[in-house]
Amino acid sequence: MKYDLSQRLVVGIASSALFDLTESDAVFREQGEPAYRAYQEEHREDALDKGVAFPFVRRLLSLNDLATHPGDPLVEVIILSRNDPDTGLRVMRSVEAYNLPITRAIFRPGRSSHRFMPALNMSLFLSANAQDVREAVAAGLPAGHVLASASADDPEDPELRIAFDFDGVLADDSSERVFQADGIDGFRAHEVLNAATPHDPGPLRDFLAGINRIQRREEDEHRERPDYLPRVRVSLVTARNAPAHERAVRSLKKWGLRVDDAFFLGGIDKSAVIATLQPHMFFDDQVGHLGGTASSAPSVHVPFGVANAGA
Repeated sequence: MKYDLSQRLVVGIASSALFDLTESDAVFREQGEPAYRAYQEEHREDALDKGVAFPFVRRLLSLNDLATHPGDPLVEVIILSRNDPDTGLRVMRSVEAYNLPITRAIFRPGRSSHRFMPALNMSLFLSANAQDVREAVAAGLPAGHVLASASADDPEDPELRIAFDFDGVLADDSSERVFQADGIDGFRAHEVLNAATPHDPGPLRDFLAGINRIQRREEDEHRERPDYLPRVRVSLVTARNAPAHERAVRSLKKWGLRVDDAFFLGGIDKSAVIATLQPHMFFDDQVGHLGGTASSAPSVHVPFGVANAGA
């Protein structure tokens, strides 16, 4: 029987986001590909250090303990690597060393694998390679550039916290275009006028939908076992404030989606909020916001829409 991905939350992860490849990349840049291959061969049994996205991926995969059958997981994570299969062995050995239940991978030396995302039902691709991410987003695919960020991972903390900006991330960039053309007053007037009209989806709307499915499964588990405490918490952290907040709330409701917390900051710097919230991943479409948040939490740039035009 074929393995069906259609009902699962599928995330693609580059080895550059899952593991710290600083040392390996330095060998490649300074000594060339043959030396890099020899280095990976020599260190094949040495587990790579954890990367920025490791805590997020580990917690995401841990939710498979909610599956009704071990062979029917809720979450699937697939490695998408620019390594060739031989040098990629170290990546898979590292996966095994950390007991991550990742068994599927694509190795394409020197090439991005984002065009295979629809075939694999992926609702998110994470990579530390900015060019790969930009190409994926330009092709209409949901991807994020994992920035060099703080990445604390408390093994005693089972909660998975995910934070999203709204415009250009969960929603499209139509309102951002109004803001850039007409300023803050024009933006607010436009949002009030269109408060009852839901936004078109942005690149990560379907990823949030997949997270919400898992949250509903957690609610079922809590009803069956009152001692079970839900582990997934989703926050909206946006520069919107009243009255523009209403359209964001209504859009989520119209899409059948939800967040647990909402921070409508009205231009207040997001850094202090993210430092307090401590998400395991924060997604924003503007690098200017992420420069401050990266010092306290894993931060991901979604290079979508007008805010990233010409960047």
